[in-house]
Amino acid sequence: MASQPRKTAAVPLDQSLIAEARDLLIDVSHAAEEGIAQAIKAEKERRWRIENADAIRAANEYVEKHGLPLAKYRQF
Repeated sequence: MASQPRKTAAVPLDQSLIAEARDLLIDVSHAAEEGIAQAIKAEKERRWRIENADAIRAANEYVEKHGLPLAKYRQF
């Protein structure tokens, strides 16, 4: 996978966290980037659930009333 262009960002962090991360040989930049990526993914999912709440509710109501479509073909 090709590396994406990088941008330096100054982010103030708790000194004790930085010290502990260094003691544990944690790459703080990498950990911060992973944390931001996870936060973005979680926020996108949260927004998707809000935007699609009516469709999700309707699908769940259909299954409650009629059962799963093609359920007779399921093998357990």
